[in-house]
Amino acid sequence: MIDQLRALSLSSPLNPWKKTIQYKRNDYLSVFGSKASDIYFIKEGSIRIFIEDEYEEHTIRLGYPGSIITALDSFISDKPSQFYMQALKHCEVEVASQADFMKFVNSDPAHLQLWLQINMQLVYQCIEREIDLLTNAPMERYKRVLSRSPRLFQEIPAKYIASYLRMTPETLSRLKKA
Repeated sequence: MIDQLRALSLSSPLNPWKKTIQYKRNDYLSVFGSKASDIYFIKEGSIRIFIEDEYEEHTIRLGYPGSIITALDSFISDKPSQFYMQALKHCEVEVASQADFMKFVNSDPAHLQLWLQINMQLVYQCIEREIDLLTNAPMERYKRVLSRSPRLFQEIPAKYIASYLRMTPETLSRLKKA
């Protein structure tokens, strides 16, 4: 669906992808407390979205080539974000402002329908992940994410996948060997 939306946007006179930016490994696309309402299409590299508490970082979203990623709280509310967005390796992303992207989405009922389907899929993924984290043992969480997103293990360093799955990198390593 993301590919369909992107193809439609690229052929539209309202193409929202106004610029391409490259980020080096560990560069931040946005930080906690900043207004982060841009949306990114990842052409190359990988990105994580995370929050921090006083003890550690908690990865909540991961993106790799072909993904659309944004600090959704800021994108929706137009207020400062509670999240950090960081390049995990060299990235090339196309960037659209919230205003340009929503202008494109609202310009055609088919665009809006596709965007709604993408968002419903995102909400469903978030619900699945929340259930996994609350009810499943580490092995089950690992198996489920592997079946849903096998490419994740090719694109994202293991320590960030472990954080996403709420386990230590050592636990993830043991599970991968089992």
